[in-house]
Amino acid sequence: MPEGDTVWRTAQRLHAALAGRRLVRWDLRVPRLATTDLTGRPVLEVVPRGKHLLVRVEGGLTLHSHLRMDGAWRIYRAGERWSGGPGHQIRAVLANTEHTAVGYRLPVLDLLRTADEGQVVGHLGPDLLGPDWDPREALRRLSADPTRPLGAALLDQRNLAGIGNVYKSELCFLLRSSPWLPIGELPHPERLVTLARKLLEANKDRLARVTTADTRTDRRLWVYGREGRPCRRCGTPVCATDRDLPDAAEGARAAERADTPAPQGAADHPVSRQRITYWCPRCQPGPRPPGI
Repeated sequence: MPEGDTVWRTAQRLHAALAGRRLVRWDLRVPRLATTDLTGRPVLEVVPRGKHLLVRVEGGLTLHSHLRMDGAWRIYRAGERWSGGPGHQIRAVLANTEHTAVGYRLPVLDLLRTADEGQVVGHLGPDLLGPDWDPREALRRLSADPTRPLGAALLDQRNLAGIGNVYKSELCFLLRSSPWLPIGELPHPERLVTLARKLLEANKDRLARVTTADTRTDRRLWVYGREGRPCRRCGTPVCATDRDLPDAAEGARAAERADTPAPQGAADHPVSRQRITYWCPRCQPGPRPPGI
């Protein structure tokens, strides 16, 4: 699942393949962008911002994409067969004489002036893997609404940019806190931003995400994806739900909208699949969603 570490790693690979080279192919398979053509222009750089990707091209233009739940960019050598998915899933093709970058299942794809990037990423909080990282500002934003559930606050990219559903569940477990605990009641909240930064930094160069310090297969995560299996700490079966308290559910929806605002003149983006929350009921005491 693409989160800040995945996007950071994707940006590094795209930058290495495209930056400093002139485009010999520019193919955007989105109706409102299909007639654009930047062939012949060099790519200047590829920059991650939270869970967003910004491909900056000579002439003051930026191709903005967001992977949401299923999107991916794949890099191929010139002449190599593309294997990232069927052709109807391709949304973008950027190529130079050495490499081709193919964007699959991209739910968000915009072309805008580089000077206007703030329209799509200016609302984001401090980037956990970015040069603008500011733990004090992230903590200030997280604490602005002390009644908001911890999990919903973590998903809101306006607070800090880069956390998705995996890190949400894992951070709550490591903090021994219920995802539905009002964030104003979290003991030592400064630990939250420190730990979030530490986890993403540790995983930005890994293909397999690890939060347990154990890199063996099936031992890498504490609770995410482990419904019904014993908690690694206490042995209690891990719980999972896609149900939330009303304000938490609305908070998650607002976070999704805030993370990927629709571009000007475009229809609303489709809503992502329902997020599932994983937690240990013994290690993480506190509020629960209704009926659990």
